Amino acid sequence: MLRSTTGATRNTPLFTVTADTLVAVDFGPRGRREPRAEVPRGRGEPRPEDPRGRSGPRAPGPYRRLFALPGARAFTAGNLIARLPMGMFSVSAVVMIAGTRGSYALAGAVTATGLAATAVVAPWTARLVDRYGQARVALPATVFAVLGSLALLLCVRQGAPDWTLFASYAATATTPNTGGMSRARWTHLLKGDEKALHTANSFEQAADELCFMLGPVLAAFLCGTFFPEAGTLVGAVLLLTGVVLFTAQRSTEPPAARRSSARAPFRSPGMRPLLVVCLATGAVFGSLEVVTLAFADERGHRTASGAVLALQAAGSCAAGLLYGAMRPAGSARSRLPWCLAAMTALMTLPLLAAEVTGSLVALAGALLIAGMATAPTMVTTMTLVQRYTPEERLNEGMTLAVTGLLGGIACGSAAGGWTVEHITATAGYGVPVAAAATALLVSLCTVVPFGPSNRSNDCLPTH
Repeated sequence: MLRSTTGATRNTPLFTVTADTLVAVDFGPRGRREPRAEVPRGRGEPRPEDPRGRSGPRAPGPYRRLFALPGARAFTAGNLIARLPMGMFSVSAVVMIAGTRGSYALAGAVTATGLAATAVVAPWTARLVDRYGQARVALPATVFAVLGSLALLLCVRQGAPDWTLFASYAATATTPNTGGMSRARWTHLLKGDEKALHTANSFEQAADELCFMLGPVLAAFLCGTFFPEAGTLVGAVLLLTGVVLFTAQRSTEPPAARRSSARAPFRSPGMRPLLVVCLATGAVFGSLEVVTLAFADERGHRTASGAVLALQAAGSCAAGLLYGAMRPAGSARSRLPWCLAAMTALMTLPLLAAEVTGSLVALAGALLIAGMATAPTMVTTMTLVQRYTPEERLNEGMTLAVTGLLGGIACGSAAGGWTVEHITATAGYGVPVAAAATALLVSLCTVVPFGPSNRSNDCLPTH
């Protein structure tokens, strides 16, 4: 039954009752709905929720914001190409020399000589980069290093005397610290933005882990599939190509400081204890690699050792990316002991896996988990290095940290090898635990007590 009021118009709704339901019918014209007026919001105020339950567009994540900066993607792409060979050269040299000369001792001595030469030359190269600019120094230094690699390749192929191998590989010490130059660009672009710089440092550490995870695999594949010199040749081409692309991005290059009155990074307050921490942390990496190779060899799975070590790097890479997306509480100085404590604790897992199970599969899982403490530790350490180093000498400061790591890797390799040789490979996993504990002790006694750094923005909160 329909009911309507007297004098109803088109705009008057009609009502009807069906069974126990009241139905209203509106025959009014349908006009275009006016858009809602935008309510002014203050800067940084979040967009209000839609009354129908739909939220506004999501804010971009930290990595998306990072690479939205002009020129960031371009210099990062070039730097990654240049950084990949850093994980290729040592493996390629060992395979090339041992395969043609039949001596792993000679191959190890040549690569050790190159490592020692790099520890001496790299800080001077970085100082020139700070003084004259990345493009003016890094490119000719890379060309000289590439010529050294090609000379090594030719000497090995032509059967030149052994001393020529040492001289050629030592010439590669002029290779610039590509990771340090990339971090210097982020510091220049993100001045005063501690949150974004934390994300950038985390990305750079993850990139380091990725390159050192893929580099040896690529080198072994090239040398085994094609010819022994293929790894060195491809690595040299990638290095030169990457540095050319990287230095071509002049808009993001930090300005050169030709007349700097800042003190040398090595003399900066708080820097020397950090270098000791880097030395002990490098010993963790060096000993872990040697001991894992020996452990796999003892169990007859020498070829699987590379994949096992790659899992440790994969864990570190994943942890680095996650750490960059987080906003950890407290200052970097207060976080460092906690990161080192976590690394010390997790480094006991490979020791327990080797001692209790003796299984390479269990060891691989333990290394995957243990690697997750590596990237946060290195990110925090590099953040402190950046703060304790005067801005106009930033490349030099970060190269000193890398030199400390390289020295630690050499010491850790020697200690791990001695333990394997005189005790057992299982006992060798005690060396990285001891090295991590040493780094923790040094940080608690020397790094934490230091006050503000050499940067004016060090007193700013880190989160």
